[in-house]
Amino acid sequence: MFKKSKLFFIIAETPLHPGSGGDSSGLVDLPIQRERHTNYPKIEASGLKGCIREAFKDSNCEIKIGNQKIKPQTKIEYKEDNKDKETYYISLVFGPEDSDESHAGALSFTDARILLFPVKSLKGVFTWITCPMVLERFKEDLSLAQEKLNFSIPQEIEEGVCWTSPEAQICIKDESDNIEKIVLEEYTFKCERKNEIKNFSEFLAQKIFHNNIYQFWREKLKKDLVILSNDDFEQFVSTSTEIITRTRIDDTTGTVKSGALWTEEYLPQDTILYSIAMASSIRVKNEEAKGVFKANTPDEEAEKVLKFFELGIPEIIQIGGNQTIGKGLARIQIFNSGGRENEQRNIN
Repeated sequence: MFKKSKLFFIIAETPLHPGSGGDSSGLVDLPIQRERHTNYPKIEASGLKGCIREAFKDSNCEIKIGNQKIKPQTKIEYKEDNKDKETYYISLVFGPEDSDESHAGALSFTDARILLFPVKSLKGVFTWITCPMVLERFKEDLSLAQEKLNFSIPQEIEEGVCWTSPEAQICIKDESDNIEKIVLEEYTFKCERKNEIKNFSEFLAQKIFHNNIYQFWREKLKKDLVILSNDDFEQFVSTSTEIITRTRIDDTTGTVKSGALWTEEYLPQDTILYSIAMASSIRVKNEEAKGVFKANTPDEEAEKVLKFFELGIPEIIQIGGNQTIGKGLARIQIFNSGGRENEQRNIN
């Protein structure tokens, strides 16, 4: 049973391709993963966990747990049945790679869900969109992670209408009817400015772009967040992803090889998703094998596991396919009141 949990954001620094392996419709050769019932983009928990584990495996950072500093690859030596044995902290947290070690990891993840989707705007270059259904999910997931959202969420928005902050700078005034509108892609929406959107966008901007390095993006999110109806949002996340056509060239002829023409789907850069890391106590029976995670109660062990994740995860990780052509770089931001400035984490 999971004892502690923490929500974290995943911000696409380059386009992401969490591939689904195929497409029955045949419209895209290599589509992204999507929820069956909503068609919203997602990243499967199994793939996300593998990417995060790989990031820890490649990391050389020191993490302070209690009064000790450890690395993910630090070895723990112990005795069991009068035999010398060993394990590693990364194995205790994420589970062993060797099938001979019969215990599960202490850290699990939910599927990464969409929160904010970037869409081209006639004014302001682009904006982030979301919808009431997505925000209700986010509110529920925050509760699961023992966090609170102290802002009201719109229950229903009419199709063709959008809600924005009173400070939004992406609205244009239609001189024919003197009504403010927003143009996203080729679609026009009537703009309604709401104070509750201002409060919510400021809250999100501070959490997602906490570090002052991202001040420009923090200010943009504060002003330019757009909330659409559930149906309008679903249309954008279904049709406004990036579709790239790729080929393979024959070295001899200099032309495309036979059959080597395909399409790939990507979540666009600046897409923002979130997931929840859930920690349990260490799942080994031998107390010596727990190392610095050993504690008086399961809750205390889970707290240490979660701290290992929070302090150890690199700010930038690789998610999905096509790493060698610059795709899949994602920034991780833990949901809390602080940033990384005061973490007890050293990079060697």
